[in-house]
Amino acid sequence: MGTEIKIAEKLKSEVNDLNFHYGDVHALKNINLPIAEKKITALIGPSGCGKTTLLRCFNRMHDLYPHNKYAGEIVLHPEGTNIIGTDIDPIEVRMRISMVFQKPNPFPKSIYENVAYGLRVRGVNKKSVLDEKVEASLKGAALWDEAKDRLYGSAFDMSGGQQQRLCIARALATDPEILLFDEPTSALDPISTAKIEELMLSLKKRLTILIVTHNMQQAARISDYTGFMMLGELIEFDKTDKMFTSPSEKLTEDYITGRFG
Repeated sequence: MGTEIKIAEKLKSEVNDLNFHYGDVHALKNINLPIAEKKITALIGPSGCGKTTLLRCFNRMHDLYPHNKYAGEIVLHPEGTNIIGTDIDPIEVRMRISMVFQKPNPFPKSIYENVAYGLRVRGVNKKSVLDEKVEASLKGAALWDEAKDRLYGSAFDMSGGQQQRLCIARALATDPEILLFDEPTSALDPISTAKIEELMLSLKKRLTILIVTHNMQQAARISDYTGFMMLGELIEFDKTDKMFTSPSEKLTEDYITGRFG
């Protein structure tokens, strides 16, 4: 889909004519995508369609590997910065745009030090400041009541669902403007999944969320907007309720109704 897509809402970011190559592989083709501020935008589509590749462009994860190249723009508002521009520091981008991965990946440190990690990287070492931010971030991730009595215990002693909420707390500690979720509940049980979904709905009051999910029921439950991708292209983008009840494209309808995927 090479055409520009407009939405009425205030934008936090917009993707303009984005192309991405892994070496010689053209993985993303002319993507145009508006990201509404303080809303949840879901990306759905079959495995290998480019969802995670697109998500990782937002915090420059692809810079960690050689021979990857971007063309086009990902504009971050309000200042209108193209965050994939060659003059932009990827580390600074990752402070503003945090990511939570598919499998919980706490560091081999205490619960406290996991959350404080990003702040320490930024040079914050004052204990009173760290204490305050760690508590606020754990509360923001709905984990404070479960963790407050064992802050200095290993993060690996937590359950899978708790570890994933710890990773969310770690991502929140640097006050990101956008939070990226890559299949955040695929390794979790239904109760932990429900807690993470509830958490995302509460977090959108303060920041913008972009989520990749294979779970279409999840996209339907929590997102405001949905983009359907196929073979590196954005096939359709719309309000989630419209997308799931009356999609414009036959391909979208076939995917949503389970004819392929």
